[in-house]
Amino acid sequence: MKEKTVFELIVEGKIPCNKVLENNDFLAFHDIAPKAPIHILIIPKKHFKDFQEFDPKLMEKMTSFIQELAVLLGVDKSGYRLVTNCGKNSGQEVFHLHFHMLGGFRLPKEKDENENPQALF
Repeated sequence: MKEKTVFELIVEGKIPCNKVLENNDFLAFHDIAPKAPIHILIIPKKHFKDFQEFDPKLMEKMTSFIQELAVLLGVDKSGYRLVTNCGKNSGQEVFHLHFHMLGGFRLPKEKDENENPQALF
């Protein structure tokens, strides 16, 4: 039996999180090491290793969930960045599909050549 990811344990209630929004399929909660004033993690409750494994039939539901979350957080008009890393070479650390929603200030358009590309994630 494979070891459960931290996100699976959060979904099961075995590890606490600071929930922002939840429904039957998805959970959104504050990142424990935020890189922006608003840094929320959005996960499907069902385990998918990464975006390549994600069920396309759930994407429409996830889109609605993310839009609702943006309104709730007040970034639907000011803007936000939505990011997912897919696979080890992308920098994915927790192998349970998750999106980062970053907002609350003007995010940089381009990375500085001296900046660590993973600094925002």
